[in-house]
Amino acid sequence: MRSRFSQLIWLVVALLAFLPVVAVDHLLDRYVTVRETANLQATVDAITHDSQATVHDGIQSLRRILASSPSLCAATFLDNVEHELAGNPFLRQVLVENSDGVRYCAAYEHAAAYRVLSGELTIPGSTETLSVVTMDGDTPLLKITQRFGRERTVSALVLASPMLMRQAVPLLSDIGYLQVSLTDGAPILLRGDQSAGPGGGRSEDYLAARSFAGDIPVKVEARISFSQVRADYAQLDVGFTIAACFMGILVLILAIQYVRKADVVAFDLERAIVAGEMKPYYQPVINLRTGKISGCEVLIRWVRKNGEIVPPAVFIDYAEMSGLAIPMTLSLMEQVRYDLEDLCREIPDFKISINLFEGHFRDGSIVDDIQSIFEGSGISYRQLVFEITERRPLDDRNAANRVITAMHKLGVRIAMDDAGTGHSNLADLQTLGIDIVKIDKIFVEMIKDPNVPVPVVDGLISMGRELGIEIVGEGVETQAQALYLRSKNVAFAQGYLFSPPLKLASFLVLADALKPSTKNTNLSRRLAA
Repeated sequence: MRSRFSQLIWLVVALLAFLPVVAVDHLLDRYVTVRETANLQATVDAITHDSQATVHDGIQSLRRILASSPSLCAATFLDNVEHELAGNPFLRQVLVENSDGVRYCAAYEHAAAYRVLSGELTIPGSTETLSVVTMDGDTPLLKITQRFGRERTVSALVLASPMLMRQAVPLLSDIGYLQVSLTDGAPILLRGDQSAGPGGGRSEDYLAARSFAGDIPVKVEARISFSQVRADYAQLDVGFTIAACFMGILVLILAIQYVRKADVVAFDLERAIVAGEMKPYYQPVINLRTGKISGCEVLIRWVRKNGEIVPPAVFIDYAEMSGLAIPMTLSLMEQVRYDLEDLCREIPDFKISINLFEGHFRDGSIVDDIQSIFEGSGISYRQLVFEITERRPLDDRNAANRVITAMHKLGVRIAMDDAGTGHSNLADLQTLGIDIVKIDKIFVEMIKDPNVPVPVVDGLISMGRELGIEIVGEGVETQAQALYLRSKNVAFAQGYLFSPPLKLASFLVLADALKPSTKNTNLSRRLAA
């Protein structure tokens, strides 16, 4: 087994050495995409910021005029208007009208006619509204309107985007499509070829960016041809190719070192199991209804004699492939029995979840191992939960069914870990006799607001409920996630919101603090000792 594993590693090493050279074009394309998308985004952000500042200046000009004018259209009012027009270069007109659009007065009576191009939108946090108009049929203006009493309105007309009226705008000459519009879609300004806009070509042929003008209901969308900007990087191809050759050499050196280290890790792993360096860490499972501890998941850590902790990612795959996962699990279960006997006696409904590997389900030896370790101990079979990961398929379903049936006869329960991420389906949950489904962290992370539905999570919960399967949420890190799961009648959860995996001593302290009320004090006495 180890020889075949090493041969596979060497094959991977050879492929990795050539990968950087082969990937030059892909890497350069990615570099161009990221860099030019950032440049395009910076351009549209600058445009929306410009529009936002112009509208805010217009609002302030309008408010100053009204605050300093006892009445509309009087001499004082017109003087104030003239003063603001002189001080605000983007303010083009000030109008007083009635609700039917009849004009009472304007700053420039000879140029007061305009055409309305959109409906009015409210400006969050302001009493003014915003719409699009044009005075000369070409230059778009934003109309900022403030109601004055029941019948009259006072409006300031400002440039929609002064920045676009200037020539020196980064990337502007290369942009194939640029649209400034209100957030309801009403167009303000369109530049470039409309066929290059959204829906006008394959998305992978264009780089795109979108920006909103903060609290002002204005947005900007832009697209630029990828082939056009990619052509500017032709000279980098040579440099990237040379760099890829050096990278290939570096990868080869590092990969050779890794292979040699893997052989050392393999040898060390066997020694570590025998030496008792594989330690259980305990992550509590919390009852979301009561806030009390209901169980824990046992997670393995390799703790060397010098205190160094080797992460599971370094050794788990090799342990499973080499068959060392089986003695490693046996060592873990023996330590669990010793560590948690008193806790399980004190909390009769406490559940201990232990992860199993695909190799455990090829024959029935795991059933005998469970009996030999836990028979007659303070941990009853009904307090044990064994987890099957969905990320790796069970190659022999018939053998797995026989093992699971034998485990059920003992009274232990079976959980499907990492639900929704791998190879199982609805039929598997039924045929394998799964008792518990653990919703994987990647789905729990989708929950941002306890009041916003997450269809994937809701579907997994509904599936479990229909099958009579208990649901546990994994990787819960925020209060919003916990509240959402509880609102969906998910009773149990684990994650860093409650606690990371803990060493035994810390876990027992936490368990004592969060244990359900009981008359027994065995755990407290053990902690005191």
